[in-house]
Amino acid sequence: MSWHELERLVSDVETDGVIRRAMKCCRSRHEFVLAARRLGYRITRIDLQLALEEEQLEQRKGDDQLLVL
Repeated sequence: MSWHELERLVSDVETDGVIRRAMKCCRSRHEFVLAARRLGYRITRIDLQLALEEEQLEQRKGDDQLLVL
């Protein structure tokens, strides 16, 4: 997975209004990946899927910690 590319995309979306608008209009993961590629980010559908799965895992870990408290 290209963490560097995903991090760069997220950073650019947060700071660049043009990129933010281009990505905000995506209605599916497929459109998101295609838009990112058109903008020069080298990410794949698998990269996005793995990032989403990792985020969900982190959220579950946080929820589990709340249950222990």
